[in-house]
Amino acid sequence: MGLETEKADTRIFMDDDNFPRSGGPALSEAEKGAEDELDRDPHGLNAHLQLGFEDVIAEPELTHSFDKVWICSHALFELSKYLIYKLLTLVLAIPLALVLGIVFALLSCLHIWIVVPFVKTCLMVLPSVQTIWKSLTDVFIVPFFQSIGRCFAMVNIRLDQE
Repeated sequence: MGLETEKADTRIFMDDDNFPRSGGPALSEAEKGAEDELDRDPHGLNAHLQLGFEDVIAEPELTHSFDKVWICSHALFELSKYLIYKLLTLVLAIPLALVLGIVFALLSCLHIWIVVPFVKTCLMVLPSVQTIWKSLTDVFIVPFFQSIGRCFAMVNIRLDQE
């Protein structure tokens, strides 16, 4: 690990076909495919929302509309679903993300600073409350129900069949 005395000579040879003219980064085919297939739902939270035209509209075998009507309705369904979703996300995504971020931050704060300390306090106090409660039931409630049980223990019921 001494001083490097050699000089590195680096040259880049690139064909005109591989040179990106768009000004963006030059990505290999694997990187382009990975970038195109970015998984925005890695945990499958909304897998049930992946429905298409055939999942919503279906014609039985004996009642078919004209082929052109079917094709146009399919195209209109897909186009309207795509455009309305894009429009709604354009209008609602940022405000809802802000509101949901605030809500989850509030819930996290309440859980961390109020709920967990309260539960821990209750769990810390409960053994002494349990001891007091057991003493109270042993002194007042158990003798009462034992005497009631002894009273009803002397009752006999006899059924006669006539």
